Amino acid sequence: MNIFRTSLLLLFAFLPATVACTRQEAQTAKGATVTRMPFGQTTEGQQVDIFTLTNANAVEVKVITFGGIVVSLRAPDREGRLDDVVLGYDSLDGYLRNNSPYFGAIIGRYANRIARGRFVLDGKEYALATNNRPNHLHGGVRGFDKVVWEGKEFKRPDEAGVVFTYTSRDGEEGYPGTLTARVTYTLNDRNEFAVDYHATADKPTHVNLTHHSYFNLAGDGVCDILDHELMINADRFTPIDTTSIPTGVLAPVEGTAFDFRTATKIGARIEGNEEQLRNGRGYDHNFVLKRDAGAGLVLAARAVEPKSGRVLEVFTTEPGIQFYSGNFLDGSIRGKSGHVYSQRCGFCLESQHYPDSPNRKEFPSTILRPGEQYESRTVFAFRTK
Repeated sequence: MNIFRTSLLLLFAFLPATVACTRQEAQTAKGATVTRMPFGQTTEGQQVDIFTLTNANAVEVKVITFGGIVVSLRAPDREGRLDDVVLGYDSLDGYLRNNSPYFGAIIGRYANRIARGRFVLDGKEYALATNNRPNHLHGGVRGFDKVVWEGKEFKRPDEAGVVFTYTSRDGEEGYPGTLTARVTYTLNDRNEFAVDYHATADKPTHVNLTHHSYFNLAGDGVCDILDHELMINADRFTPIDTTSIPTGVLAPVEGTAFDFRTATKIGARIEGNEEQLRNGRGYDHNFVLKRDAGAGLVLAARAVEPKSGRVLEVFTTEPGIQFYSGNFLDGSIRGKSGHVYSQRCGFCLESQHYPDSPNRKEFPSTILRPGEQYESRTVFAFRTK
């Protein structure tokens, strides 16, 4: 019996860590499940698929191969009622439009802004698109949010997910080197949605990946995030100029509208007359996260929606988090079920390196060299209060 048991243990030790589902077929094991279905085609005729991840608590995340976009995320309120807590569209067509503001997407090669769309790396200057004039934003005209990724689903006893892969060619959007990127989405039975990033390059380049969901914990159709209570685990932030480029200063949050060290309503100070609020038209700033030397995954932020009792906690290995209060939503977008997305209808918590790091030697480096591996992890944990 002991020999038999040992043989079984050895057998299972060499089995693959993930098991792929067949297309359009649900994995039917107890607990988390994943399905894959067609979602449409791009204007170039590329097939786009949608994956539905569901855990043992009926929490559900839907993601598509176009941009790795999270199109819906259904989380429970304090009474156990599920509702969609991310902004987006009902169909692929909405995401294909040029005015889609990065709803739910993977952002790369470089999340946030690079001043004037230029940087110097190893003595050579590179020019990028200035798609957020006068600056470069979120990877350019056709960043990682606008390409079709390869997707492969997996299932484990208490979690399910999708591994997305994409190869960005040398010179794509002006960036040097061929970058091979892998982003893994995982939903587990603890109501945690994890995003794991990995990349390698054959030439020195800059990499800064993030996830860009717009959250509204009140649920689908409630277009107001000002009563959400937000905590950000940061003593400092990076002030910006009038074009949203950091000045290079790591300024203390104490005594400013940017002090979220204790939970504060998003709307409490957003209409204040501080210069930084005017520069960002609200909150659109990077916060310098508190972390001990060598610390890995740390709590970055916590948002609470008082009426529903929904709580979102964000943990990350990144040095910063961009808090964006949906300032540029202007009512021109009709999203799911025809809902109009007006200003401050959703908020983003984008874990990342600081904006314009390629031009700021004093900021943590975003350089990836051949032989190195870019690795980052962020976890969005859904609780109730």
